[in-house]
This record gives sequence, C-alpha cells and structure tokens, in this order.
Amino acid sequence: MDRPSSQSTLQTIAVVGLGTMGTGIAEVLARAGREVIGIDISDTATRRATAALAAATARSVTRERLTEQEREGVLARFRTFTELSAAADADLVIEVVPENYEIKQRLFRELDAIVRPDTILATGTNALSVTRMAAESQRPERVLGLHFFNPAPAMKLVEVVSSVLTAPPAVEAVTELARELGKEPVAVGDRPGFVADGLLFGYLNQAAAMYESKYASREDIDAAMRLGCGLPMGPLALLDLIGVDTARTVLEAMYASSGDRLHAPAPILGHLAEAGLTGQKSGRGFYTYEAPGSTVVVRDLQTPLDGTLLGASRPVSSVGVAGSGTMASGIAQVFAQAGYPVVLAARSQEKADAAKAAISKSLGRAVSKGRLTEEAAAHTLGLITPAGSLDAFADVDLAVEAVAEDLAVKQELFAGLDKVCKPGAVLATTTSSLPVIAVARATSRPHDVIGMHFFNPAPAMKLVEVVRTVLTADDVHATVREVCVKVRKHPVDCGDRAGFIVNALLFPYLNNAIKMVEQHYAGIDEIDAAMKLGGGYPMGPFELLDVVGLDVSLAIEKVLHQEFRDPGLAPSALLEHLVAAGCLGRKTGRGFREYARR
Repeated sequence: MDRPSSQSTLQTIAVVGLGTMGTGIAEVLARAGREVIGIDISDTATRRATAALAAATARSVTRERLTEQEREGVLARFRTFTELSAAADADLVIEVVPENYEIKQRLFRELDAIVRPDTILATGTNALSVTRMAAESQRPERVLGLHFFNPAPAMKLVEVVSSVLTAPPAVEAVTELARELGKEPVAVGDRPGFVADGLLFGYLNQAAAMYESKYASREDIDAAMRLGCGLPMGPLALLDLIGVDTARTVLEAMYASSGDRLHAPAPILGHLAEAGLTGQKSGRGFYTYEAPGSTVVVRDLQTPLDGTLLGASRPVSSVGVAGSGTMASGIAQVFAQAGYPVVLAARSQEKADAAKAAISKSLGRAVSKGRLTEEAAAHTLGLITPAGSLDAFADVDLAVEAVAEDLAVKQELFAGLDKVCKPGAVLATTTSSLPVIAVARATSRPHDVIGMHFFNPAPAMKLVEVVRTVLTADDVHATVREVCVKVRKHPVDCGDRAGFIVNALLFPYLNNAIKMVEQHYAGIDEIDAAMKLGGGYPMGPFELLDVVGLDVSLAIEKVLHQEFRDPGLAPSALLEHLVAAGCLGRKTGRGFREYARR
C-alpha cells in the first residue's frame, strides 16, 4: 500500500462542485494558503464562485481582517475549470456534488483515471455511505469523508469519516489539514448522517411531523426550541435553510440504514419537496420568503394575526404559587417582579420562609450584577407573602402549582385548591410531562385548569408552554396568554400530550446521542463537540443530560415512550444503568462525566 501524502504536501487541493458548500470550502482553503482548483461542469457556477470569493475577501479588507495584498494572494490561489482533468496534480480532491450515489460513484471512477496514485479522495457527503463510494474506487484505502458544515468559512466542525477500507495515514493527513485550516476535526465512523446530522435530522424530522399533525403552529414550535433550549434557529426555519429536499434525502438514507421510524421522513417533507417548495432557495417551504434565496420571512395565510384574537380574559390582580423548591421560588419571583402580589405557599411556614429567603438571594445576585436596583429588589420581595398552607389562596385570581413531578401529589394538591380557591380562579400546573387533564379531573372545575410550563431557571428563561386540555375554557386560555406577556414571557400554545413541544423534541435527540455511545460509534466528547460546533447548540447532549439530571431525563423518556409507543423512543439501557447506579449527573458528582465535589 502506497503511503498517502503527508500533511505538508497537501498543498494543491481540488474542489469538485462549486455550489454554496464547494465555494465555501474553496474559500477556506485559499485563505489558508492552499492552491485551490475549483471544478464545476457549469461555467455559471465557476463564475459565481469566483465572484463570491472576491466579494468575501473584499469584505474582509473593509473589516481590516485582510490586507489588500493578502486578498490578492487569496484570489490568485483560486483557479476554476470546467474539466475534471484539472484535478490531475491535486494532492487531495474534495467532491461536493449532488447527494446521489450514481453521480458520486461515476465521479470517483473518473478521478481514478486522472489523479496520481497517492492522491487522497474525499467525499463531502452528509448522508450517503462512504464505504459504498470507496468500493467503486480502484484505491479504496485513499477514500474517506470530509464533511464541512455550512457556511464552511464560519463553522468550525469538520467530521472526518473513515470506512473499514480507509488507511489510517490518509485519515491523519486530512485531520492535520483540518486543524491547519482552523477547524475542529472529529473522527467518526461511516453511517448516514455521521454524528451531527445523525442527531440533528432525527430531531428536525420529528418537528416536521409535529407541525404536520397540527399539534402546534410553526411559529410556536420554532420559538419553543429557540427559547426553551437556546438554539440559534427553530427546527422548521432550519429545514427551510438546509432545503426540504436535502433533508428528505438525508432522512431516507438514515432510515434505509437504521430502520428506525424516527428517521422515516415525515410525509410533509415529501409533499413540499415534490411541489417545489424546498425552503429559502425556492422562496417557500414551511415559511414564505420575500424571494427565492431570501432569508426574509413574509406573511402568508398561516401567519398568526397580530394581537391574536383570543377573546375575553379573566382579571388577575393576585397570584398564588404552591411549592418551595427552585421552580416555585423562581415563578414567584417572576410574578412579583412584574408587580403582582404573590402568596407563596408551602407545606409549612418554615419551608415557605426558606423559599422567600431563596428569592431574596436571587434578587441580591441580580442587584450585584447591575440588573436590578436595590429599591426594585426590595419592592419585589415586599410583594411576596409566605404561607404555611393553601388556605392563603382564598382570594388569589391565579394559582400556579410547582410541586413534585408526581401525579398523585399534584392531584391531591389540586383537590385542595378546588376547595380553597374562589370561583373563577384560574388553576395552573407547571408539569413538564404529566397529563394536565388528569390533574384537572381532580377538581370539580376542570374548565378552570390549564398547563403553564415554565422553564428553569424561571426568572431567566423566556418560554412558557401554555397547555390546553379538551376541557379548558377559552377565557382561561386567554387569561394565561395575557399574563405571560405581562410577566415578559413568550407563550407558545400546545395540546395536552406527553412532552408538550420542547421535551417531546429534545429528549428523543438526547436518547439517540446515548445510543451512539452504546453502539461505540462515537465518544461523548466527540458528540458534544459535534453538536456545539456543527449545530450551534449551547451545550452538547451529554453536558445537558448531566445538568438536567439523568433520573429526570429517564423519567421523561419513559413517559414519552409510554405515550407514543414508538420503539425508537425506548430509553437507552446505558441511561437506565447509570440511574440505577446512582450516577445522576452534576448533582451527585457523576453522570456521563465526573465532577469535582463542592
């Protein structure tokens, strides 16, 4: 077996396919001092790529990131051709042609007859089998995957994909190249979607199916995932950016490999793609855009009316919060900071006083960080009255419970609220996974009961999932929506089913990440890095699992599996084993990682 080019000789690199991704990769290489041979069968594509590089480097000069002399050097290192024979002298060829086996395999056969024996051939696929493409080459040991993320100049992640045929020196050479380009290479095996897209597209598919079922509006699904998980984009907007047709192709490949129903493309993806509604590039997908290629969303028939017509609401001048934990004290703080008098009731006066003391500390931290004045903090604290029983809720207009996530406990509490609260009071549960209707039925007035799911920490997180049951009165729904706005939260509407929006989309993604580790496909560090660098996630899945708590995560996954009965939602065995061993995450000092004891 010939040794592949060492990293120092990967100087001349051919990029085949000068669409958005190919042009971006060419820019990264040229800026890093490589000689770049851009190849596309379309003269228009080559001219567009040259113009794009000229424009990008001109912006860099204006922003003083490049000198004019450096810009001239970058442009001189990028040459374009329409014939594949131009790749003859390349040390590395990166193909970024359409995601189609026939096209890519034909390209690899043609390259075999053109390039040197020591040239490394890389596919930029994010969905197709690298092994299958390598098998078509005369030198399969020199074929691997080099998956950049869009936009290539900005995104740090590069997945380096080995097949069972790939020679380790070839992997080492391109891995070193990726580092020299200022990228973060992550080594992964050959399976559809690799790590980042393998996790991302399952989540996007579920979001599309959720929208298709009319469970929630596109705006609410996207807002929920942005505000509830800190994601840079909502899933439906991201599908439009990626291309609905591209997403469908990736999912088809994933489903063919896994057989997992979570990867079976939602029918709406096929309907949109076949209608030519492929997202931003066509001007319409899940959303409608100003023009093809535009990122500006415009109103269409599905856009909610401004100042949604919810009808009459009930007056709310005082609020009761039941509970003494972090969530209860956080919610009480939110209402008090918005000017509502709050009764904070716990199982004893001592617990209620302790909860108010926790709020005082929270407000003190806000003052020390300059987010709040001492006068405002004192006023907020003065609006909170701690109480040792629910009897103190006799005059509140809105009662919000934030007690243990246990159905029997919540039902008992709501039976108590039913006896204590005045007629017409709105009763809200903050459950994140239990059926709201089961809580409502513990009262004689289920029409007054609604879900009001805050996210932790409540003072900081902007999202509230507003969960209507089949019995919730219209004016109760209108009241809670109105109150959310008054306390400066973003309400999203959803129906009464397990996980609501955020957890129903988040936890299958987390579960799939654990299954990747179980199958020895990738390590937790690689997966966390891939999702942060490739998906723009604020935390990797294993970081997040350890923060949330593995016991909490397992409980939510069990509820989702029980409700939807999908085998793909069955909690991973590794998660169950860790919970059984008492490894619950940061709170116990060990979960997927170990943490220093404080």
